[in-house]
This record gives sequence, C-alpha cells and structure tokens, in this order.
Amino acid sequence: MGVSYLVQVFKENDKPVHTVREREKLIARVRRIRGQIEGIERAIVDEKGCYDVLQTVTAARGALNSLVAEMIEDHVRYHVLDPDQKASPKRARAADELIDIVRAYVK
Repeated sequence: MGVSYLVQVFKENDKPVHTVREREKLIARVRRIRGQIEGIERAIVDEKGCYDVLQTVTAARGALNSLVAEMIEDHVRYHVLDPDQKASPKRARAADELIDIVRAYVK
C-alpha cells in the first residue's frame, strides 16, 4: 500500500486515515527505532560484549513492540469502532480490553 493509496482513501472518505493523521509522530518513532537497529549493527561491528548487544536488541524490540501496540490501538479506535459515533458501553469495554491484551502481549 503506497502513499498514493492513502491519499486516495483520505480524499474519498473526506476524513484523515489515522496513519496519515499521526504521520509525523509515527515517522519520528520509526526513525528512533532505525537508530536503535543501527546501534545493534555498530555494537556487533565494534565487537561489543554479548550483554551490551543484547541490551541494545532488547531496547529496539521494546520500541518496535510499542509501535505495533500503538498502531493496533489506533486501528481499533478508528476502524473497528466508528470514531464519529458513540460506541455502546459493551463495545467500548470490549475494545479497551482488546487494546489492554495487545499491550500486555507485546510487552
């Protein structure tokens, strides 16, 4: 799915897609993750100890998992629930429970 598709969806639905709306925040997170991944490579090239490399890998994995959890939460809030309509208490609770489970799973 390319940028042109997202722009088309944006125009067709007359409201921003959540990934477009949160674009700058998501790009900043991805760039931080890229920096962490590059740090893993540098640590291996520089022959750092296993502990240092594993700490860097763990930090990158945590950042990536957080990004996944945030994107799933946004997907649930903007596509599973209709943000323009008030969800029933049962649906809202189910969505919150799903988001909590996803966040716990990717921790």
